[in-house]
Amino acid sequence: MTRGTIRGGGTLHPTVVRDRQFTVVGFGRRGLDPEEVRRFLCRVALELATLHDEMTRLADENTRIKRALREWQGMHRRQP
Repeated sequence: MTRGTIRGGGTLHPTVVRDRQFTVVGFGRRGLDPEEVRRFLCRVALELATLHDEMTRLADENTRIKRALREWQGMHRRQP
């Protein structure tokens, strides 16, 4: 399991999010290190935004290609 700060960057895989463990704050404070959690959440948000943008771009490209194919098929359709 992942523990502490994320090293190496790269693509954020679902297993990284699912298995993520944060440092427990000690000595009179309970819970997790808020700064570490914030850094991780910012990384997750950035990765999700990147993936969302890529999905939108691919959906637009898919629509464009389908439209071009229909036009091409229309121009090359056999006339009876």
